[in-house]
Amino acid sequence: MNITQGQKATRSLTVTADKVAAYAEVTGDYNPLHFDEEFTSKTRFGRLMAQGGIAVGLIHALVAMDMPGPGTVFIRQEWQFTAPVYIDDTITAEATVVDVMPEKSRAKIDFVATTQEGIEVLSGKHTSTRQRRRTNSAGTIASTRPI
Repeated sequence: MNITQGQKATRSLTVTADKVAAYAEVTGDYNPLHFDEEFTSKTRFGRLMAQGGIAVGLIHALVAMDMPGPGTVFIRQEWQFTAPVYIDDTITAEATVVDVMPEKSRAKIDFVATTQEGIEVLSGKHTSTRQRRRTNSAGTIASTRPI
């Protein structure tokens, strides 16, 4: 897929207790902020919240599957968590292309994730490139394709 400066894409996810548990199973992040209601009720958060990696994962899915799309590889990423994502929140990530560097097959993309109430929970930027598999006489090799 060719992308252009100013192009946007979005992707949404409802964060459930099951998704938080599955994320913990994969990563080992069993912080009581995600599982212990009594503990969390005594913190500034007040209730169970999702691991930050779930919101970051939504950004990764948006970039890898939607824009630029399959074969995209992150080269650099920077993000800031601005508010918690609570269990049963629906978060929507929006990505905006801010620069396209076709000579390097790279793009710079800004992103923001918000809840169903419009609360910003994550913002940041990344640089990515796209890869494809190409076959030559020696076999299949990975090579860069234009972003």
